[in-house]
Amino acid sequence: QLQLVESGGGLVQPGGSLRLSCAASGVAVDHYAIGWFRQAPGKEREGVSCISSTDVDIYYADSVKGRFTISRDVAKNTVDLQMNSLKPEDTAVYYCAADFGGWGRTLCLKPSPDSWGQGTQVTVSS
Repeated sequence: QLQLVESGGGLVQPGGSLRLSCAASGVAVDHYAIGWFRQAPGKEREGVSCISSTDVDIYYADSVKGRFTISRDVAKNTVDLQMNSLKPEDTAVYYCAADFGGWGRTLCLKPSPDSWGQGTQVTVSS
């Protein structure tokens, strides 16, 4: 069965960078659309960035365009989220999710994934 584990979260100052990693076990990540979501206190879950199983369809939320980059590392069986120019409003628990054969935009906007990870905390504060 597919399992996902997030890593890379932590405390960073405004303007800093973090790289999150979503590691899959039991399956190959290139068979799945993979998405990064976040939930901040008092706010609904937001689809941050999602990538299709073939890497041809990539979605970014307007709030992170130009700052975040999603990528697939087949050799490591991970999907990573590079986060630059971090802002306090980026503070949230970040989750990854997988959808077999799916499209990035669909996963982020209408999520019905096969699996969710447990999340990793990102805190942006001076």
